[in-house]
Amino acid sequence: MTAKKVLSIIGLSILGILLLVAVLTSWYTVDESEQAVIITFGVANETIVEPGLHFKMPWPIQRAEVLSKETYSLQFGYSQDEDGEIVSFDKETKMITGDEYIVLTDLVVQWKITDPKKYLFNAEEPKEILHDATSASIRSIIGSSLIDDALTSGKAEIEAETRDLLASLIEKYDIGISVLAVKLQDVELPNEEVRAAFTNVTDARETMNTKINEARKYENQKRNEALGEKAAINSRAEGQKVARVEQARGDVAVFDKLFAEYEANPEVTRQRLILETLEIVLPNAKLYIMNDEGGTMKYWPLGDSQTLLPPAAETETGGDTDGNE
Repeated sequence: MTAKKVLSIIGLSILGILLLVAVLTSWYTVDESEQAVIITFGVANETIVEPGLHFKMPWPIQRAEVLSKETYSLQFGYSQDEDGEIVSFDKETKMITGDEYIVLTDLVVQWKITDPKKYLFNAEEPKEILHDATSASIRSIIGSSLIDDALTSGKAEIEAETRDLLASLIEKYDIGISVLAVKLQDVELPNEEVRAAFTNVTDARETMNTKINEARKYENQKRNEALGEKAAINSRAEGQKVARVEQARGDVAVFDKLFAEYEANPEVTRQRLILETLEIVLPNAKLYIMNDEGGTMKYWPLGDSQTLLPPAAETETGGDTDGNE
């Protein structure tokens, strides 16, 4: 075999290998949970977010960097090994509060890649930058917080302030990362005795809050009862007011009718009013009416005063029919 044939075979072999590499590196796949950046001679061009099979120029002209769109978790202050065991890093989590207490604080930061180009090219180690920014943020917030807030009721506020500060730092660094949430895992004291003392303080505070809530509940109950009783009294008073007004209007109507009768026949009406008044004042009395001379006596029971009739009987003083004066 001549040298020319050998070179031809070698050349064809190299060409075949190059063609095979070109074919194999011209296609790439993007899943629904992934995104890809096309890099041409080291320069990022476009970001592919559509899932499926895509075509590009063969390597080494172009290459595809496929990144996940899922949410990542950064564990600060601890880690989990393959067996699920928790490994703590006390030096990393040891911080000083605003009132000069030492606490151990670890947390989880949830983040995702929002700009693959910046994530790949604006920083060499974006995860390290995120870790350092997390450390700076939590230390700053814990350093301006009181120990009671860090251990008890202020955790939610510390989480929110840490997230806001961390998000602002990451935005300034411009590394294509977005911080979604910050969750404190443990905030505790390094000394067992001090930890027990603060546990007692926490229990006392919770008992105090329970008592305050019970007192407020009792206060609200009594206030509602008082308001209900007030409403009932107002309702009864309003009803009595309406009843009195209607009664007064009825009395006025009766008086108007009586006055009309009086104008028509004053004497009869006057006598009738006198008799009706006597009947009301003296319901069980018997009435004897005599003239000034004593010559005639008239007997008129008040029970018969409802009808304006003449006296039932007359007896002359001089004529004693029954033998009695």
